[in-house]
Amino acid sequence: MGSPNSLSRRGFCLCCVGGATFAASAGWLTPREAYAEARGLVSLIKDSAAISPITASRLRNNISVLEGSGGNIAVLTGSDGKLLVDAGIRVSRAQLTDALAGLGTDPVTHLVNTHWHFDHADGNEWLHSAGAKIIAHENTRKHLLGVQRVEDWDYNFLPLGPGGIPSEVFAGSHKLGLNGASISLKYFGPAHTDSDVSVTFVEANIVHVGDTFWNGIYPFIDYSTGGSIDGMIAACDANLAATDKDTIIIPGHGKPVSNKAELQAFRDMLVAIRDNVARLKAQGRTRDETVAAKPTAAFDAQWGQFVIDPGFFTRLVYQGV
Repeated sequence: MGSPNSLSRRGFCLCCVGGATFAASAGWLTPREAYAEARGLVSLIKDSAAISPITASRLRNNISVLEGSGGNIAVLTGSDGKLLVDAGIRVSRAQLTDALAGLGTDPVTHLVNTHWHFDHADGNEWLHSAGAKIIAHENTRKHLLGVQRVEDWDYNFLPLGPGGIPSEVFAGSHKLGLNGASISLKYFGPAHTDSDVSVTFVEANIVHVGDTFWNGIYPFIDYSTGGSIDGMIAACDANLAATDKDTIIIPGHGKPVSNKAELQAFRDMLVAIRDNVARLKAQGRTRDETVAAKPTAAFDAQWGQFVIDPGFFTRLVYQGV
C-alpha cells in the first residue's frame, strides 16, 4: 500500500490531474480558473477510472477495502454473499469485477451507498444487475431519481436508470445482519451532502464514513445538495465519539485505511480553517480577498496537494460561514 504518510495514488482517480492543476497554479486558482477547470473534471475522473487498477487491502473479519474506482469501497464476504459499501464508477466494472473475484466466489448480494455522488453510486446499475439489493438514505434515492446540478463543478448529473435506484431506504438508522456480522447504518444529517451515512461493522470495529472524511486531502463540500462546513465538522465529532483507538476507519477518499488519530487531525484542520475564514469574512473581506489572505496556509503542505486545492477549499468554506 505504500508508506502510511503517502497519499494514495488512486484515492480519487485523478492524482495526475490534481497535481498538474496545483503545480500550474501554485495551488491558487482564481474563481474563474477553478470553475473552468471543474467543467472538465468529471469527465477526466471517469477517463482515469476506466484505466486505473484497483487494489485490495484485507482488514479483519472478512472485510476488505478496494481503492481505484472513485471512492474507497468496503467489501464484506461470506456465505450470505458480498456486501459492498459504495459502487465506484461504472467504467471500472471490469477491474472491480476482477478485484471482487479475488476476494472469493460469493456473489454480490447487497450494496450500501454512503451518499448520492457519482463516484460512489455510478456503479449501482451494473451491481444491481449482478444481484445487489441497494440500500441508502432516502435523500440518496431522491437525488439519484432526478437531474442534480452541482454548481461548484458546473455539472448536471443525470438520473440513474431504474436498476440503479436504491430499493430500500431509511431516514435515520438501519440495521443489517449478514455473514455473521452486525451492520449499523446511521444518517449524519447534512454534512458533505444531505444524504451521508456511516456503515459500522460492529464486531470488527470497522466503520466506513464516506465523504465526511477525506484522509490527508482537503474535502469537497457539496452545497448544491445540502452540504456545509459545519455539517462536516459535526459528522467528524459524531464519528470521533463513536470510535476508539482500535477502530479501523475507512474514509471516502485518500489513504483507505485510517484511524481515530487521523480523523481527529482532519476535524481539527476543518475547525481551524473555518475559524480563519469566518474571521476574515466578518472583517468584510470578499471571497477573493479571503482567498488571497491564504487562511489555509498552515495546512497546505499536508492537505492541499490534491484536486481540492487551497484556493478552491477556501471558497467552499467561505460559502458556509
